[in-house]
Amino acid sequence: MPDSHRGMPRFVRLIVVLALGLVFVTGAWSSGYQTPPDPLPSIVDAPPTPRVRLSPDREWMLLLESPSLLSLADLSEPELRLAGRRISPRTNGPTRVLPVRKMTLRRVSDLSERTITGLPQGARIGGVSWSPDGKKIAFALTRGETIELWVAEVAQASARRLGDAKLNLAAGETPRWFSDSQTIAFAAIPVDRGAAPETPRLPGEPVIQESRGRKAPARTYQDLLKNAHDGALFEYYFTAQLQTITLDGQSRSIGDPRIVWSFDPSPDGKLLLVESLHRPFSFLVPAYRFPRLIQVVDRDGKLVHEVADLPLQEEIPIAFGSVATGPRSVGWRADAPATLSWVEALDGGDARAETDERDRVFTLAAPFEGKPVALATLGLRYAGVEWGTDDLALVHGFWWKTRQTRTWIVAPGRPAAKAELLWDRSYEDRYSDPGDAVTIPTAQGRNVLLTADKGKSILLIGSGASPEGDRPFLDRLELSTKKTERLFRSEAPYYERPITFTDRDGKTMLTRRESKEQPPNYYARTVGKEQLRQLTDFPHPTPQLAGLQKEQIRYERADGVKLTATLYLPPGYEKEQGPLPVVMWAYPQEFKSADAAGQATDSPYRFSRVGWWSPLMFLTLGYALLDDPSMPIIGEGDVEPNDTFVDQLVSSAKAAVDEVARRGVGDPERCAIGGHSYGAFMTANLLAHSDLFRAGIARSGAYNRTLTPFGFQAEERTLWQAPEVYFAMSPFMHAEKVDEPILLIHGDSDNNSGTFPMQSERMYGALKGHGATVRLVMLPNESHGYRARESVMHMLWEMAAWLDEYVKNAPAR
Repeated sequence: MPDSHRGMPRFVRLIVVLALGLVFVTGAWSSGYQTPPDPLPSIVDAPPTPRVRLSPDREWMLLLESPSLLSLADLSEPELRLAGRRISPRTNGPTRVLPVRKMTLRRVSDLSERTITGLPQGARIGGVSWSPDGKKIAFALTRGETIELWVAEVAQASARRLGDAKLNLAAGETPRWFSDSQTIAFAAIPVDRGAAPETPRLPGEPVIQESRGRKAPARTYQDLLKNAHDGALFEYYFTAQLQTITLDGQSRSIGDPRIVWSFDPSPDGKLLLVESLHRPFSFLVPAYRFPRLIQVVDRDGKLVHEVADLPLQEEIPIAFGSVATGPRSVGWRADAPATLSWVEALDGGDARAETDERDRVFTLAAPFEGKPVALATLGLRYAGVEWGTDDLALVHGFWWKTRQTRTWIVAPGRPAAKAELLWDRSYEDRYSDPGDAVTIPTAQGRNVLLTADKGKSILLIGSGASPEGDRPFLDRLELSTKKTERLFRSEAPYYERPITFTDRDGKTMLTRRESKEQPPNYYARTVGKEQLRQLTDFPHPTPQLAGLQKEQIRYERADGVKLTATLYLPPGYEKEQGPLPVVMWAYPQEFKSADAAGQATDSPYRFSRVGWWSPLMFLTLGYALLDDPSMPIIGEGDVEPNDTFVDQLVSSAKAAVDEVARRGVGDPERCAIGGHSYGAFMTANLLAHSDLFRAGIARSGAYNRTLTPFGFQAEERTLWQAPEVYFAMSPFMHAEKVDEPILLIHGDSDNNSGTFPMQSERMYGALKGHGATVRLVMLPNESHGYRARESVMHMLWEMAAWLDEYVKNAPAR
């Protein structure tokens, strides 16, 4: 903390903080949207590589093509922001989503290909899902002001509208197949719902909130309900009629309209698990913490079983690992006809409670009579389950404070059998990660564990982190001995990651293979043999950057912690040309272990996809790039990482600057630092507390931590528990020290927790008030991640001009 604040009473410092936070000074704006220099526009407009969905029967690959960006007109459509959700009042669906524009089927066996026909002009497709039998594809199609249910038949490669209902996708739940592959469940707009509530000309009542001594701390959320009218709008737009429809068009309603939050048919197709929200709503928390009714109904909507009616969840402790009380993570057991599973906290949901037992996993089979069966009791917080058979399931737990994760083997059909510990490790330790169990869809469309050796082994896919970089692998794990056999490991000069299997006996796997020069494509690889068959041939998306030079580098900071970064140099660059101006783009991360913080990340053999979001753009403008240089913030044992945030941040940055200078490829006098979100926060701190960089670019950041008083990022302590930490970490409090040019960019409709647009506005005011060189660019209608082509082009123009003026062509200090 600066000497000027030493000895200042804590309450006085807080008053200073709040006073400074009120500063906002408007500045000059450039006129119109600008376009960056060539070749950046062509890189931005390069079509993304299609996404691939393998059919459940493993016969077909579905290629989904989307545009790279939306238009400003798309973002300027009317939008409602209610209880943490953003929806279109015109379509009753989500906004800011990149739609699928084209769907293509490619047969795995012979690579024959055909485009799905019958789609209307300008169709915007989302919510794509395969039927369990792999013969049909359901999807939601937006046309005009209506979202419709469509189905494509694989045999004919043609699509048609199914029924005349208007889908309600406000809650984000897309159509779901039943196990018969003939019936689909969906949420529809009630046919008689009438007009939306009108905005009252005068307020109907004051907005009142009250608390009577019960603690209810909450982190900073965006887009919350603000008044009774917002509550009425939320109820109107989120109320849906749950329906089913068969492929021949026979539809039926399931129960009465309600605020449907989620729905899921049982594996046997006879029942539905339905979660719905109800009043009282909240001005303090998002919709997912509103009161929730969880029920099982039959296909006529008749109540079969009520799981729980959960109250409003405003009082969940903010300590990481805290959860709501009552049943949570309610779902179907994937390998049983109709068995519910859920978990309940044994510690009151409070991660601060001292106890040996945190969570208990329960199951209850239809017809849901008798007491629930306790399947596993965990000393850590529940983190999911993978179902296999009556004799095999994997239950996962984690604990934030220690970064511990455990996995147990349980026998769902024999709940009295003792759970067997499989793994116990730190999830920060990437080198020890055993991988994820491979699953495969059943005939009912549910994913279950893929076993080998007649159920004695499971298969694992992992990233294969190692000191030489990531080398993805496939292992066979023998359950009785816990010993593994390596069946495949990615070999240089390729990065090849197993995805799933194209058969049900685990002999042929689908992999995604790439290299520094070759873009990712999909292959069928025979396990244990060198048989490799290419399934796709996606071209290089940005040939303008073909031949870029990439190297994964390792170096150390002053305290001996090993750091990793990826160094990029422009195509054709030779060291004899002299050192280049450098852009560093980074994002800090907290660790409880110095050893884990020093582990290598990523792979030197991955293809570098250059999209609008990527700082690799600036290789085309004559810069070197140090991408993702490690910025670990370490606090071992009882020490909190953020107690020395600034010192560790500056030390990591200095090590990075020194390394590019030592290599002779980067000019230490012409380095820029940049980042997005927490990386923007990092950027402002580095400019305030060091003289390592000539300029900075900070996008969509938070700079005043008093505006996130109940914690932020990985900080659990509140402002009142650690005011010195909040003050020291807030670059806003040290604005007078920023003497390098800084470009602030922010979407004026940012919905990310904590990064309110006012964070950049007030940081600009503070910097301008102290005479700093600063530019603030607010992008209209943009959220935390930018979506409009016009916004992205202008952002790149701003960044390129800023770097050229203050870094590339910077005069000597």
